[in-house]
Amino acid sequence: MSADPLSATFAALADPTRRAILARLASGQASVTELAQPFDVTLPAITKHLKVLERAGLVARSREAQWRPCRLQPQPLREVAEWVQPYRAMWEQRLDRLEDYLRKLHSADATPIVATKEKSASRSSRARKPRR
Repeated sequence: MSADPLSATFAALADPTRRAILARLASGQASVTELAQPFDVTLPAITKHLKVLERAGLVARSREAQWRPCRLQPQPLREVAEWVQPYRAMWEQRLDRLEDYLRKLHSADATPIVATKEKSASRSSRARKPRR
């Protein structure tokens, strides 16, 4: 694992094939062959992806006779979630404030529309009266 585990995790998660492999492993362990099935890539390519995931600590491989199952290691994902959490909270607060602001605008716009139409109608009728 690198000196900066969070960077290694983000680098591993940057590739859609590796994210798909992790999604598959979330439902249970699988062999390299099983992991390669949905992709149009070679087994050596999948093995390279697995090595990146292993270096990031996201995947562990073991040996059971001739079967080498891979399994998800969730700890680095927890660390990513913990790192993201303050930003998520900030954006949720900002979106909540935006929603409140838009509601106020909508409610302020909803009532004066009738009054504005009435005012402009009375202005129009006054403007049409001849001056004496």
